[in-house]
Amino acid sequence: MSDLNRRDFLRRSKHAGLTLAAGATILANPRSVRATPANDKIALAVIGCAGRGGMLTRGFASRGDCEFTYFADVDSAAFDKHAKGIAELQGGRTPKFVQDFRKALDDPALDAVVIATPTHWHAPATVWACQAGKDVYVEKPLCHNAWEGQQMVKAARKYNRVVQVGTQNRSAPYNMAARQYIADGKLGKVHYVRVLNQKLWANFEMAPDREAPKGFDWDMWNGPAPEHAYNTTLRYHWHHLWRYCIGDIGNDGAHQFDEARMIVGFDIPRQVYCTGGRFNTKGAADTPDTQIATFTYDTDLVVTLELTLYTPYMLKIDGEVRDGDLFPYWPQCATRIEIYGDQGVMTVGRMGGGWQVHVRTKDRQPVVKDQMYGRFPDADHQANFVQCLRSREKPNADIEIGHRSHLTLHYATMSYRTGGQRLVVDPQTQHVDNPEAMALFKREYRKPWVLEEVEGA
Repeated sequence: MSDLNRRDFLRRSKHAGLTLAAGATILANPRSVRATPANDKIALAVIGCAGRGGMLTRGFASRGDCEFTYFADVDSAAFDKHAKGIAELQGGRTPKFVQDFRKALDDPALDAVVIATPTHWHAPATVWACQAGKDVYVEKPLCHNAWEGQQMVKAARKYNRVVQVGTQNRSAPYNMAARQYIADGKLGKVHYVRVLNQKLWANFEMAPDREAPKGFDWDMWNGPAPEHAYNTTLRYHWHHLWRYCIGDIGNDGAHQFDEARMIVGFDIPRQVYCTGGRFNTKGAADTPDTQIATFTYDTDLVVTLELTLYTPYMLKIDGEVRDGDLFPYWPQCATRIEIYGDQGVMTVGRMGGGWQVHVRTKDRQPVVKDQMYGRFPDADHQANFVQCLRSREKPNADIEIGHRSHLTLHYATMSYRTGGQRLVVDPQTQHVDNPEAMALFKREYRKPWVLEEVEGA
């Protein structure tokens, strides 16, 4: 059994001609840029300060070569909650606060934005930032619908912007090694890839409508979605409501689906079929808690994505695995990928889970042919974005890459929402052959929060 650790992989790649994506490790250590003069620092704005937004601001601010000059959030209370800690990381320099992020986009001194809003705001914020001449780091899920992803790509190209999608597995050296392993034919011919997204996310009841809290701009939070009074269920459970998101297949499953695309190299499918339902508990959620999507490709490849949200015994990869030389317990790893070649099966864990290749058992015991431990790739991905802001190269998770991954998941949603109809994809237009499904390709936008077609891209 050979054992590729992270350091060995990086050392060997220099001699073997293996190309690593730019910035995968070089800038991950913030101490390397701690002394960056203030005038040379990249000026950032975060749009959406809570949750993932708070994690990203701490990550970028800790580097030393970035400085947050704006915090934008529809909840004015978010500024007091998060600004002090960021100011401490920035030598006492406190960001300005705006409720409407467009005011930050008007500042010519702003270089880039970090978007960590609910999904339905990702596309408008990205397109408007590109039009304002700002680069973008945008979280997944990339967009509410397939058409929005197309507009994001067009805006990035038309305005020559660097747009990185927050699918950080693309900056993980262990995933790069897995990709090279497949490309070198060490797993043999791959005809089947299985992607899993399994956990517990219980259903929820619909709360009564009421007045929005003081200092909270509900109209802007609701944005392009249909009109609705303030409701705490909508605000806190948007991940599982069609009006705001595409369900957990895109909310969490997007990570490992995009990771599988990176490692194996498949692109837009030829046909898509998806079935499932909300079976386990009743409540307000209208996205499925059980879902199987099947994608077929012209390259003799079938990919499936399986989702369950009522399975607490399935375990997401924890910090001890991410930060140590450990592997998950694969049968109960909630976020794994299984890649079946004719010479072995590779099992991959997202976000630092590493990978192992198993071949035929010997004396009823498992045989691991090759393996590599992982590390959590957040810092690597942020480093890649910063490097590309300076070099103007495309980042590891360029917007076109992110769009094609999420586009495929939107096809699955379109199939599911039309009763499990099989959809045939036109790779040129990215449309499908079903008018009922195409009605879900784009949403109606509530004024004034309308995303317009990007012309001339």
